[in-house]
Amino acid sequence: MAEACQQADPANVDDEFHVLFIGLGRGEVLPYASWYLSGFLLDRPLARLRADLDALGIERAENVSESEDHVAAICETMALLVETETGIDYTGQKQFFDQHLQPWFSQFLDDIRAAQAADFYRRVAALGQGFFEFEERWLSLPQ
Repeated sequence: MAEACQQADPANVDDEFHVLFIGLGRGEVLPYASWYLSGFLLDRPLARLRADLDALGIERAENVSESEDHVAAICETMALLVETETGIDYTGQKQFFDQHLQPWFSQFLDDIRAAQAADFYRRVAALGQGFFEFEERWLSLPQ
């Protein structure tokens, strides 16, 4: 990944990002949990996620335009939950992962790797898969 970052042209990576995730009307890959879980954007999985975030005391930042089920927001939430200062125990971390990341994230990464426009992000997806598999194994250990 370090080599890919060193060799990457920022303008090309930006173009690739827009083609993959934004596009004209729609990108090649939709980075939303609702899409993967129900086939629709802003659907029931988002409502369940919002209820769980509310129960955890996590609020959406005012300056954020993406919905809470955007892959970046879910990964950021998971990172927040594993920080020791949050007070979220292993069971809470595992529950969030099992409900909001595990059912769809691997398919999302597979879709990036299969996307015609993917080059730099194909490598990002491979790295993400490694992190995902590590997290999945760690959360499957008995506590």
